Formats: sequence, C-alpha cells, structure tokens
Amino acid sequence: MILGLHHAALSVPDMQRALDFYCGVLGFEVVMEAELPEGLMERPFGLSRADCKVRMIRKGNSCIELFEFGAPVGPGDGGRPVSRHGIAHIALASDDVPGDYQRLCEAGVDFNTGPQGGAPMRWCYGRDPFGNAIELLENAPGPTGLDFSDNG
Repeated sequence: MILGLHHAALSVPDMQRALDFYCGVLGFEVVMEAELPEGLMERPFGLSRADCKVRMIRKGNSCIELFEFGAPVGPGDGGRPVSRHGIAHIALASDDVPGDYQRLCEAGVDFNTGPQGGAPMRWCYGRDPFGNAIELLENAPGPTGLDFSDNG
C-alpha cells in the first residue's frame, strides 16, 4: 500500500551551491550523504556511466534528495516553463509567506510576483539558484490543507 510521498529529487549542477541554498537559506538539514561510483546505479537510473554525489535533506516531515552527476552530465533544464511535463515545482510549507518572501528576496531569490491570496491561503512562486520552480505556500490546516504545525 502506498503510504504517501517520501521525497522529491532534484538534479543540480553544483552540490555545494544547492546545499548553501536549501540548507543555508531555507533551513533544511543534511540527513544522508553518499558518493555513488560509476556502475553502481547505471541500471536503476537508466543511464550509462552514471556517478554522482547524493544528499538527502530534511525540514520537518519533508525531504528533498539532491543529485550532482559527474557523468553523464545532462543538459541544464532550469527555468523551464512549469507547463512542461515533469515536476512543475516543489511547494515549501510556510507559516508566514510575506515574511519568508521578504527574507528570500533579500537572499537573492527571484520571484514571479509578491505573495498572492490572503490568510489563511497565501502563496508565491520563485526559482532556486538553478532555475527550479519553488512555491511558498501558507495553507490553513483542514480538509483541503495539510497541517505542518507539528513537523518536528
């Protein structure tokens, strides 16, 4: 039985820069580190000559897995339209979208607009340093939202 979503994964061109953003700016913490040598994950990934650095990062009850491939290096896809098939964006739960928006703007994050909507449902979309779409989302707990208040 499927229990829910464990993590989303992003391929990034620079692991340290990704950690600087996701951990340093957004407050995630590294919970797993691995260096996968060429040959180990070629069949599971469906790639030839695959080697990569992997970091699992966590904040509350959510995880993101970051991959930096040494080989094969794929084409950059950052900044792609969110209408393109594949992961459109990752949503980051917030209890203060206007405050987080301001803090992230000061940290250099580019947003499409300022916060939209009104309490208890506010949101805005921006891009991480690699062009991946991120959403800040403040949502009241209840039947149509998720409760992130006790995410220890």
